[in-house]
Amino acid sequence: MDKKLTNIQERKLREAQARREHIIDVVKDLIKKGGARAVSIRKVAEAAGFSTTVVYALFRDKATLIAQAMDKDLLELVRAMRTACANSMDPWERISLVGRAYIEYGFQHPDEYSLIFMELRPHAEVDAVEVEHGNIEQDPYAYALHLFGELAQAGQVRQDEPALHTMTQIFWQSLHGLVSLRIVMDAGDPWTPHPEMNTHIDDLLAVVTAGIRLRFAPPS
Repeated sequence: MDKKLTNIQERKLREAQARREHIIDVVKDLIKKGGARAVSIRKVAEAAGFSTTVVYALFRDKATLIAQAMDKDLLELVRAMRTACANSMDPWERISLVGRAYIEYGFQHPDEYSLIFMELRPHAEVDAVEVEHGNIEQDPYAYALHLFGELAQAGQVRQDEPALHTMTQIFWQSLHGLVSLRIVMDAGDPWTPHPEMNTHIDDLLAVVTAGIRLRFAPPS
């Protein structure tokens, strides 16, 4: 009898997970067609073929719906970042390798990148998503911050927390600027010339890391 109940429970869990994944696919499709403003619990329920009660049972609100639609892509991004520098022990080289991996991820997955970093949306609570806030194995920002912490430990940059966050955000903002502009103003855009990509990435990373090294040098 207990085994039968366990099997029923497992089946219900599988069904709930299948519903969750289907709903997330619907959310991504709605965002792609009309942006985050096109998402509402009612619209998602109608498009997914469920009642709003089912959607609310799996997701607490619209912000959670959208945030969980980004979970898988965020985990893939941080995995690419970590893999890129896994074989390097030099802290500055690790920064550059991770920067290139971030940019390449954006170019290879423009729809997913746009959803995560270019779509105005409500913000979910940190406990409402799969990605664990501050976990360097799951949170891309936390991992980048960790790399600048390595630089600080090596005596290459300042160690105070505000400076580490500022360095991380300057680095991230430079990468995002390149990716977002290339996505929006692609090769078919006649208004802006496009430098050769590899050289462009190398130049951006060289300028940004050199600037950070100079601006945030540790006290002598």
